[in-house]
Amino acid sequence: MTLNNDISDTAVLAELGKRLSGIRIASSLTQADLAERAAIGKRTVERIEAGESVQLISLIRALRVLGLLENLNLLMPEEGLQPMQLLEEGGKVRRRASPSRAERKRKGTWTWGDER
Repeated sequence: MTLNNDISDTAVLAELGKRLSGIRIASSLTQADLAERAAIGKRTVERIEAGESVQLISLIRALRVLGLLENLNLLMPEEGLQPMQLLEEGGKVRRRASPSRAERKRKGTWTWGDER
């Protein structure tokens, strides 16, 4: 299954669990072995593989044991500023996002809401 925006969150979790399970088995690790090496509970490994929700730190630990942690760089690459962006920003790095001017105009002026 290809992961994309058209499938549900539940389906994404199930697919990730299925893939992690396959990699674990190909690495000749039992769920207990993975849990011990990752310092997480065996039940947590079961939950990951079943496509249930787990804490992100547990997934990171499992990925590290399986040698897959570096693949997160593909998921969220480091942000690199392009030369023109550096010139336009005066060497400063943006720290927050703000709505565009068109969006601010569309929203109109702010009110307390008790004017009715």
